[in-house]
Amino acid sequence: MVSSRIIPVPPFDYVVFGATGDLTKRKLIPALFHRFMDGQFDENSRIIGVSRSEMTDAEFQKLASDAVKTHLGAKPVDAAELKRFASCFSYIANDVTDKTGWKELSASLRDDDEVVRAFYLAVAPSLFEPICEYLAQKNYWRPDARVVLEKPLGHDLESSQKINDAVGRVFSEDQVYRIDHYLGKETVQNLLALRFANTLFEPIWNSAHIDHVQITVAESIGSGDRGYYDKAGALRDMVQNHILQLLCLVAMEPPASDEANALRDEKLKVLRALKPITGPDVATHTVRGQYAGVQSETTKVPSYAEELGHDTDTETFVAIKSEIENWRWKGVPFYLRTGKRLARRMSEIVIQFRPIPHSIFEHAQGSPRPNQLVIRLQPNEGVKLFLMIKDPGPGGMRLRAVPLNLSFAETFEERMPEAYERLLLDVIRGNQTLFMRRDELEAAWRWVDPIREAWDAAHDRPQSYTAGTWGPTSAIALIERDGRTWHEDNDDPEAP
Repeated sequence: MVSSRIIPVPPFDYVVFGATGDLTKRKLIPALFHRFMDGQFDENSRIIGVSRSEMTDAEFQKLASDAVKTHLGAKPVDAAELKRFASCFSYIANDVTDKTGWKELSASLRDDDEVVRAFYLAVAPSLFEPICEYLAQKNYWRPDARVVLEKPLGHDLESSQKINDAVGRVFSEDQVYRIDHYLGKETVQNLLALRFANTLFEPIWNSAHIDHVQITVAESIGSGDRGYYDKAGALRDMVQNHILQLLCLVAMEPPASDEANALRDEKLKVLRALKPITGPDVATHTVRGQYAGVQSETTKVPSYAEELGHDTDTETFVAIKSEIENWRWKGVPFYLRTGKRLARRMSEIVIQFRPIPHSIFEHAQGSPRPNQLVIRLQPNEGVKLFLMIKDPGPGGMRLRAVPLNLSFAETFEERMPEAYERLLLDVIRGNQTLFMRRDELEAAWRWVDPIREAWDAAHDRPQSYTAGTWGPTSAIALIERDGRTWHEDNDDPEAP
């Protein structure tokens, strides 16, 4: 068994705006509880909740305790430890657009340079500017203060720039932490280790040996009645941030070090090398869909429009054939796919290698298949490398594709930390490696915006697909007309 090394962080005052919201209860509080239980911080650190609702400290502490019990799963919670954890919480009722509640927040912050001060903005982006204007005052702002921004950071390049300009008038770039929780996942970081801590893959990590790359982020659930999602759609909600960040980690050049800006410099180069998808290419290189309902004797699943309660042109599925125009990747397509109400919940990266140049197995049963590397982000995090072997036994050569399977759960025999656990405390450490820089964000919008604009100009409705399938049939055609196939059965050891 391999145990992780717990490194405590300095004491902090973490101010969470939007403290009674779903994100805080579902992700932030449970993540902080795990870090507290592992000894990375103690009662000398404080989490200060700010929201419009009237609530006492005791009521907020109960909210935190209930959030832990609800979202920790089946694992029993020690009552005494939970009480210690809850004692870190305090609450301030404040409409952030109103000056009256800010005095109480000012009085609650410790004037101690040894205490890290961080502000987490788990609120609508429209509130970022007024919050930052108040935080610019001397009672709140310090050169070492940090501000954490939750998405969405705009709905296009222009709106994103306005948000970042507003934040940038108060906080310098090295104080700003733009969260993309996918970058905090263990498997995503293991992609860096896989590429840059081993000599095995880097010599063949290029167009000479790789046929194509697939990145899939699939959800089996619907979007419900989320107002934000209907304004954003799958392209803005998933492709512009999560999926493009995964693409960058797959495609980037080796950075000079693991220092934050060295890594982010290389990701930026990938985003700038993405071939623009414009004009007629939008119709041939992209697919957008919206899930339809299922009505049968055994199954009843509402359509997206039925969940919302009104008709809409918002896409719940996107598939894109993208290309990177540089020496390493010229001619290698990157197929991107994401959607709601798909066949299963699955996030994975598939590196499909080229076929062998010549097979000597003329009389063998079964033909050699190209090697394949499957990096599974969720569920059952792990890495599979499919190799060709001889099936055991007499009677001639029988070829079979078999995976070398690295399951994180089986190998490390310990709980895999949630993404927010790492990211929340990386803010306290002052480590920006897993956070998006402004120029990265804007480069992603520059690539995505023309696709959205072309869709809007065409006035075409998203293609319908049945809930529980893998999206519109045109998404299958997108990859199959290139002689390739989506990797879907990630549990099948003989998957192509």
